[in-house]
Amino acid sequence: MEILITGGTGYIGSHACVAFLEAGYQVTVVDNLSNSSAASLEKVKEITGKSVSFYKVDLLDKAGLRQVFDKHNFEAVVHFAGLKAVGESVQIPLHYYHNNVTGSINLFEVMAEFGVKKIAFSSSATVYGEPDSVPITESFPLKQTNPYGASKFMVERILQDLYLSDEQWNIALLRYFNPVGAHPSGKIGEQPQGVPNNLLPYITQVAVKKLAILSVFGDDYDTPDGTGVRDYIHVMDLVQGHLKAIDKLNEKPGIVVYNLGTGMGYSVLDLVNAFEKVSGIKIPYEIAPRRAGDIAETYADPTKANRELGWEANLGVEDMCADAWRWQSSNPDGYAE
Repeated sequence: MEILITGGTGYIGSHACVAFLEAGYQVTVVDNLSNSSAASLEKVKEITGKSVSFYKVDLLDKAGLRQVFDKHNFEAVVHFAGLKAVGESVQIPLHYYHNNVTGSINLFEVMAEFGVKKIAFSSSATVYGEPDSVPITESFPLKQTNPYGASKFMVERILQDLYLSDEQWNIALLRYFNPVGAHPSGKIGEQPQGVPNNLLPYITQVAVKKLAILSVFGDDYDTPDGTGVRDYIHVMDLVQGHLKAIDKLNEKPGIVVYNLGTGMGYSVLDLVNAFEKVSGIKIPYEIAPRRAGDIAETYADPTKANRELGWEANLGVEDMCADAWRWQSSNPDGYAE
């Protein structure tokens, strides 16, 4: 079975390439390399012994996307491509909406032209906004607090309307919480550009002294230690969820929605403490103002994915920290090209 992975050179996408190749799939990747490196696919080959077909194509380039579909016989698409920084989305919302929403529409139109009507979409827990309670189930109201989350919600809505217009589509909306960690080989991992927007790569870059100090954005939230609480999920558990989702789509379920999370909430300082434990390195930090669009606490109820996909997260917070540290310490400059 041949699948297309959009955004496949990125953090989650490259780990998904490993998972799908190891499961026996043929994999093709499209990525514009705006916030990733094609070197990740060389590392994927080192890990799996298998190659992927790669095309440097932006989803905003509809003609280029058609050429890729014309050369292959895809049965399904796993759609990761998109801009993903909450804070940045508040600053440049039009760029986020154009990239994430228009690019997705182009992809869906080309899929329809070529009769490829099976897709797993990389959505986000940000579609829930500030929840009234935790843990969050898939039936919670959707009320985004930032343009990034709103762009994910818009794509979800487009896919729901697409299914209503044509029930030949089979669609999985995968709402993930906070992916962290790296492949246990240390060959691939998260390589943010500039100062990281996500917590664990920020911690690991302080540990390798690329950054002097960790900024903790807010210590006055209504949480046990005042810092934000998130459901951190190991990226290897997350990509297994995508494999299970594609299996589910083969059963022709129509449109399905799943939270991919552990069901556990950890604060910023919990994650700092776990990292210090596995690495033996003290992480200096300072309290900074809250970031626009951030919320106090969010973690998943993953019961539905456990029940319907036969999937669950197996790796704990110390595994996440250990694997992230193995990647960062082995590759202090990421995919130095």
